This record gives sequence, structure tokens and C-alpha cells, in this order.
Amino acid sequence: MENKKHTTKRFLPKFHVKKGDKVMVIAGSAKGSEGVITEVVANKNAAFVGGVNLIKKHVKPTNNSQGGIVEKEAPINLSNLMLVDPKTGVPTKVGRKEVDGKSVRYSKKSGEIIK
Repeated sequence: MENKKHTTKRFLPKFHVKKGDKVMVIAGSAKGSEGVITEVVANKNAAFVGGVNLIKKHVKPTNNSQGGIVEKEAPINLSNLMLVDPKTGVPTKVGRKEVDGKSVRYSKKSGEIIK
């Protein structure tokens, strides 16, 4: 008997934040800064937040670009991000509940459903 691995789709958990959410950084060098998530890297549990955690990268010149020192965003671990409550504007924990047979995220501070 062969032990076959499930290769069609890797299981990834549901995260408390997703692309387009406004978040606050709660730990690290960028602590206290806010921004909108531009990309979530699921297999590394990290996210890119617009205008936050900027690094300087030295880029070699190519046919298309001049090269030099480029400032770009670095990923931040999801554990260091907290969703900003859309109603009150303060950081909040995220809960999940079932509404009309669908699992939705809601703010633990205000109880409002997060779209």
C-alpha cells in the first residue's frame, strides 16, 4: 500500500486580517504605525502593509531600470498586526461567527461585522 499525500490544495488557516484591511503594527520597529494591507503571504504568515516597515534595497541596473538604492516595504508577521475597528478607529481583536450560514469576521470591541 502506498501512502499518498494530498497534493491538490494545501490547507491554509483563515487569518484575522486580509488584503485591504486597515491595520496597526503592535510590535517591532514600526510599532504604532497604521496602514492598509497590500498583500498577504499565506505560507509565511506575513503581510505587506503600505508605507510601513520600509527598507532600502540595493538594485543592480538592468536594461529596464537604472538601478541604485530603492525603498520598498518588507513583510511584517501577522502576529504583529492588529485590525483597526472600522467604527471606532482603535485596534481590536477579531472574532468569527456564523451569519446566514457563512462565517464572518466581527470586531470584538464594537461587535460590528467587518466586510
